[in-house]
Amino acid sequence: MSRPALEVADIFRDHGLAWRRANRGHLSHAQLKVMSAIEGCRTAALGGHVARCQNEACGHTVIAYNSCRNRHCPKCQGSQAREWLEARKAELLEVPYFHVVFTLPPRIGSIAFQNKAVIYDLLFKASAETLLTIAADPKRLGARIGFTSVLHTWGSAMTHHPHVHMIVPGGGISGDGTRWIISSKWHVHAKRPFAGPEQVLCYLARYTHRVALSNSRLIDANEKGVRFKYKDYRIQGPGRYKTMTLEPGEFIRRFMLHVLPKGFHRIRHYGLLARSQTKAETLAHARELIAAATPARPVQPAKKQQTDDSAARAEKPAHPCPRCGARMVIIETFKAGRTPRHWPTLMPVAIRIDTS
Repeated sequence: MSRPALEVADIFRDHGLAWRRANRGHLSHAQLKVMSAIEGCRTAALGGHVARCQNEACGHTVIAYNSCRNRHCPKCQGSQAREWLEARKAELLEVPYFHVVFTLPPRIGSIAFQNKAVIYDLLFKASAETLLTIAADPKRLGARIGFTSVLHTWGSAMTHHPHVHMIVPGGGISGDGTRWIISSKWHVHAKRPFAGPEQVLCYLARYTHRVALSNSRLIDANEKGVRFKYKDYRIQGPGRYKTMTLEPGEFIRRFMLHVLPKGFHRIRHYGLLARSQTKAETLAHARELIAAATPARPVQPAKKQQTDDSAARAEKPAHPCPRCGARMVIIETFKAGRTPRHWPTLMPVAIRIDTS
């Protein structure tokens, strides 16, 4: 994957030192740690490895630096999201899913500036208890439900806007545990249900490991300001996509507003999905009840065997050589701050001759 022309790390490296000096004594250890991690991510400061193409005729060599894996780093979230979602596949149910959002009133949200752990935790608890209580009410759904909650603390322009995204399966287990109760209609604002469990995973990936601002939204930066894209939710249609320019120090301040307290969990599971020793058994029981309540589907014809071409594509190496497509293998690892013994191959530069 090609590196974006501009990254949050570039802005931190260019303007972070001056910003830290200007705010000395007002920054938490967690904020300083996040800045350091982002600045050093995928650089020699964290060490790395050298990979070479197995094809001797090619021998293409590349250096890959280690990731910081900090949960606030824009570059590290893709791989972490994939790992997390792979682990969640076993928890998917064959039912529609809903996306529900709970947010804090501005007055309460402002209190979180100095009490993040307490206020964010209360938001999680209040929103979860609301759904669990309403769902268990016999006059409502009358069932035990489960869901995943993800905390976001930002608006599109990186302003402070704490809210919780909930991914809620459409139904639950009856109080006596004998049947699956399909969800009744929502009488609050909720987005349309997803097409199926697999679509839930794709959608969830956009929320679980998102950070305040991704590198792809950055446009340019200089000493005067940082320009980036944002979405104005007050406007519908194409006109809602705009650009904003912030002085570098203000840009860093807004990004650092969203650093979470150490050890704070921003992804939580409730009800049927709550972490417990009986979680696997509960989900297995839910699937049995769902199957019993769902009309039998017609048997689908078996898929055709893969062709030689598709089989060849399936055998494609996970990390192919950018030159010839063969498998890349690690030939050296080096520690943080060290220089590798092997050097990367310079990719040929295409020279364009204008004959017009």
